[in-house]
Amino acid sequence: MSTYTQLLYQIVFSTKNREETMIESGQDKLYSYIAGILKNKDCHLYRINGMKEHIHIITHIHPTIAIANLVKDIKIAADEFIKTEKIFPHFGGWQIGYGAFSYSISAKDNLIEYVKNQKEHHMKKSFKDEYICLLKEHQIKFDERYLF
Repeated sequence: MSTYTQLLYQIVFSTKNREETMIESGQDKLYSYIAGILKNKDCHLYRINGMKEHIHIITHIHPTIAIANLVKDIKIAADEFIKTEKIFPHFGGWQIGYGAFSYSISAKDNLIEYVKNQKEHHMKKSFKDEYICLLKEHQIKFDERYLF
């Protein structure tokens, strides 16, 4: 029998100390690079977008890939790419940790729209408030003292 999966994730991570260093002029270049990483790992990218201090990735993950390894590989490669290409002159690295939230495939279209509209969304809600909402929505216990 063959293996069939639908492992849909939203991955969220931030720049170190949530510094707003990912300037708009370089974001598309970074997102294209990350898309290539995902493709090389047999993951299907549905949408990637973010703001100056964080990134959202909506992707199907290949069943042989551990989420922790995928995020680690993205961060390491993206860090090197940013420094080599000099797309964000003040970039100081990525935060330690990440958020990874699983979804039913029926949520895919809403997730794609949500990530697509990050600029509009963040006119109303800060990254901190957004992240806390995600944790609560997914019933993840956390201590706010250690989030930011």
